[in-house]
Amino acid sequence: MPAFLKDVDDNLKNIIKSRYLILGSGSFGFALAKELREINKSVIMVDIDEEKVETLREEGYEAIVGDIRAPELINQIDLKNIIAILFLSSDNEANKKGIENFKKIISSEVHLFSRASDIINKEEMEKLGANFVFIPPRLVATSLSRSLERAESSHRGNKLAQWMDDMGEKKLAIVIHDNPDPDAISSGLALKEIASSFEVEANILYHGKIGHQENKAFVNLLGIDLSKMEEHDPADFDEIALIDCSIPGVNNMLPPDSYIGIVIDHHHIGDAELNADYIDIRPNFGSTATIMTKYLQQLNVPISKTLATALLYGIRTDTQDFKRNTDPADLSAASYLYPLSDHDILDQLERPSMAIETLDVLGEAIRNRQVTGSYLLSNVGNIRDRDTLPQAADYLLSLEGISTTVVFGVTEDRIYISGRSNDIRINLGEIMRQAFGEDAGGHATAAGAQIPLGVFTATKDRQTLLRLVNEAVVKKFLSTVGVEDAGE
Repeated sequence: MPAFLKDVDDNLKNIIKSRYLILGSGSFGFALAKELREINKSVIMVDIDEEKVETLREEGYEAIVGDIRAPELINQIDLKNIIAILFLSSDNEANKKGIENFKKIISSEVHLFSRASDIINKEEMEKLGANFVFIPPRLVATSLSRSLERAESSHRGNKLAQWMDDMGEKKLAIVIHDNPDPDAISSGLALKEIASSFEVEANILYHGKIGHQENKAFVNLLGIDLSKMEEHDPADFDEIALIDCSIPGVNNMLPPDSYIGIVIDHHHIGDAELNADYIDIRPNFGSTATIMTKYLQQLNVPISKTLATALLYGIRTDTQDFKRNTDPADLSAASYLYPLSDHDILDQLERPSMAIETLDVLGEAIRNRQVTGSYLLSNVGNIRDRDTLPQAADYLLSLEGISTTVVFGVTEDRIYISGRSNDIRINLGEIMRQAFGEDAGGHATAAGAQIPLGVFTATKDRQTLLRLVNEAVVKKFLSTVGVEDAGE
């Protein structure tokens, strides 16, 4: 036989002979051995009980009588081709002694798995060299939790499907929040696709403008069809869905007493009471796009390249590339969408040009910064595009010694505020809500607010107005977080 063929033959033999060594043949060890054998894995089992070993041999298992604690056990076992050793005794001390003995003589390529009864023993086993230690009750709880999640997902999918089915040929208004971001837009697009699969005609409606250059590029490159709220009367639609927002009249143009058919969102709503046929709010998720991806999967709705790209970008932007408010569900959804997406478009979206106004606002934010402890607040004055504020807040958060930034500016009739924080001691969304009222909120690390100018509009001099706004916002925010303004 030629040498290279002999090498291949030897490699095949090694693969065939690869084995798992299970120490402890209780119910847990036996169940695993049975599972491994069903998928054609070779298993050696060790137990101190001679009767158990005899029973295992009668059932066709390779089994050895031995004490996990005993150093001489190693000499009873052919360790060649062992790829993993599993210490599955219910005795913590036996498992620890076994790990200690085997760790001395095995190669680093052999992985050690062990069972522990509690976190203290788990940590001790890891210190002794175990690669992976599990606690059975937790393992069962995790598995059960995942099964419950799947059951809940199926239940939610069925409820949404039933609601859409009952719609028939009626018209649906999908309302997303004012000045929408990629998460809101992509989520609206997903619901429109779901509605279409049930032959329901739907329009995505928004108020304000798509000002952020990345958001403009997002809509243009993907050719997403959106309509202005002002161009439609909600009364022309049979049903209304609120997506990525949840309360009529709060960050959307709907009348506050509007009846809503569907609410799907991932933002906290506090104590607000919602009146809707179907409500799905999951604040543990990092984006509404993640929720909508789950619905598409559950309902087996085909996901086009455009929709996959939109949803993936929505998840990435709302979680800051999985660095903010990220749940395992966000990673799972992104993993599912990734191979379906247009990566050329994603590359273009990640390198947009910076608008002149964004650069001007960033300059004003740096120039007008006011630092109190680790809090930085900055009044950028008059603005045309509110989307410039979060960009400035993000940038200023990178300054040394700063844990929280608040950037605010003024339009003709409102004060807009954007905040960012990496301080684990505070929930920025809750602080914004306490400081600035119901039109404020967000996440623990990213939040915003908008405040009507009210009595300030009577101030004729713009500079005086900006000074009064600055004093009011700074004082209110700092008092809410319990910090005295050093400038007072």
